[in-house]
Amino acid sequence: MTTPADDGHEAASDPLVPPPPTASDLLGQALGGAARRAGLDPAKQDHTGHVVWAAMGGWRGVLESVLPGLAFVVLFTTTQDLVLSLALSVGAAAVFTVVRLLQRSPASAALGGLVATAAAAALALWTGRGQDNFVPGLITNAVYGTAFLISALVGWSLIGIAVGFLMNERTAWRADRRKRRVFFWLAIAWAALFYLRLAVQLPFYLAGDVTTLGTLKLVMGLPLFAPLVAVTWLAVRAVYPRRDDAEAPTAA
Repeated sequence: MTTPADDGHEAASDPLVPPPPTASDLLGQALGGAARRAGLDPAKQDHTGHVVWAAMGGWRGVLESVLPGLAFVVLFTTTQDLVLSLALSVGAAAVFTVVRLLQRSPASAALGGLVATAAAAALALWTGRGQDNFVPGLITNAVYGTAFLISALVGWSLIGIAVGFLMNERTAWRADRRKRRVFFWLAIAWAALFYLRLAVQLPFYLAGDVTTLGTLKLVMGLPLFAPLVAVTWLAVRAVYPRRDDAEAPTAA
């Protein structure tokens, strides 16, 4: 004869046994982990400028983000040689990845950039059209923009999910009206950034204007990303007061 413990019912109700992770827990862990690796941990008391610089990856991150695309635009504009331009772009991304591996530094960002650059180059080589080198970026903007927008509209802001994980409050932020409102508008702001990129760049893709398209991608990359990271950081810090402020005794 089986006991309640044998069929698992008692174990499932045991308060010492942690509940299985929910979908929001798993998503929060993924988003929060990515934010933490990028230096965006609101539990830390970092200066805003340091946070933004860390999110961009410092000078190395800036070069890894800019140089492959810049090399392609400049060389394609001057030579109209698609193969040579793509080879230089992929080669630059590969060099950054190799350098990180040799220095035994985290290579995830550079490796991700290399994979994205190589995939875009493969598509452009397959079609023979220089503008197709930017298709993955356009798709990324559409997907990210839609994800942020939907998360805001359904009340599960991706910003809130990530911050909830980082601040060890899981989904408790949804019970706080102020936090819900802040995370809603932050998700809307990120959605607007991705949709703005898509709206501005798509017409030049359709027109086959590779030079303008590549230039706009660079201009609308880090120069727009950095200020929005700063705004996000400041907004999150505003709804999570510093520990020293929260623990300071009130004046009699």
